[in-house]
Amino acid sequence: MAIVLSVSGSPSVSSRTAKLLRHLDARLARQGHEVIPLDVRTIPAEALLGADFQHPAIVEAADLFARADGVVIGTPVYKAAYSGVLKALLDLLPQYALTGKTVLPLATGGSTAHVLALDYALRPVLNSMGAAHIVQGWFTLDKDITTGPDGSVTVAPGTAEALAQVVDQFSSALGSGHLLAATG
Repeated sequence: MAIVLSVSGSPSVSSRTAKLLRHLDARLARQGHEVIPLDVRTIPAEALLGADFQHPAIVEAADLFARADGVVIGTPVYKAAYSGVLKALLDLLPQYALTGKTVLPLATGGSTAHVLALDYALRPVLNSMGAAHIVQGWFTLDKDITTGPDGSVTVAPGTAEALAQVVDQFSSALGSGHLLAATG
């Protein structure tokens, strides 16, 4: 199947966004995709903030984007926009790093007041980077994500169903893209 790069744009070690992504990564893996996780917070700050395009971590991240057939981008929403560390990484990638890629944008936040951040902040950037297809994204409230003592993630029932649907649509779009590429 497809190679999926799953990017967490959270700066936090105890990120709900990252935990939700890794939970969804398991669903994609069960559907036969190879999932590669990338936590932007693990990229050295001096590379991101110093705009060091040649830093090995930036070169490696760009290579991961190039290898991927699809990209899941998850971010917490701060001040009605996606995270600064995610912005820093996206700024250091080649202009058309998402050309030919299917992209699933996801966001988490404390209030439904931030739900439009996906469409008005993140989606235009993904589009400008050449994404072939940006599937319907999803905003998840922080309160709908709980972590057990063993690290397991539970998502509130209604939200879990909606997330399953958008992940399945993303997975299906990846399959369609592969068929088109193979026959075209």
